[in-house]
Order: sequence, then structure tokens, then C-alpha cells
Amino acid sequence: MSRFLRFTLLIALIALQYRLWVGEGSLARVAALKQRIALQQEELQRQRARNAALRADVADLREGREAIEERARSELGMIREGETFIQVIDNPTE
Repeated sequence: MSRFLRFTLLIALIALQYRLWVGEGSLARVAALKQRIALQQEELQRQRARNAALRADVADLREGREAIEERARSELGMIREGETFIQVIDNPTE
């Protein structure tokens, strides 16, 4: 009977070792998944920072006229009434 018990324990040990090294929950697979999680967390941090900046822009545009005026001036080339637009062009020959 002890020979049968030893054989059964040996088979169980081999099966557990197989799962540890090669199976679904193997050490290599766990390490790969941890690496993927770390990469996803980095991307999540970048996206959160971007979202925070966009939220700040939206809040600034909703609440303040300065941001709207700044965008109108820089992106659309608009000026206020009574202002004079002066464009300076560098002379490349000098």
C-alpha cells in the first residue's frame, strides 16, 4: 500500500509542478500579466492627466472671458474694437 501512496503523491507533485511552471496560473504568465497591468496603469495616469487638463480648459472657458478672448486672438486673429492690428514681418534678406 505504501508503494501506491508514494506513486499517487509523486503524480500529484508532478501535476502541481506542471501547473506552477506551464499551466494557466504559471509564474511566467503571472509575471507577464503584472507587466501588462503596469503598462495599463501608466497609460491610465496619462489619460487622467489629460482629462484633468481638458476639464480645466472647459471650466476656464465657461467661467472666464479671458480664456475665450485669448483663443479668439490667437486662433482666429480677432482684435477688440478700437484696437489697431499691427503685423511685423521679418525681412529675411537682412
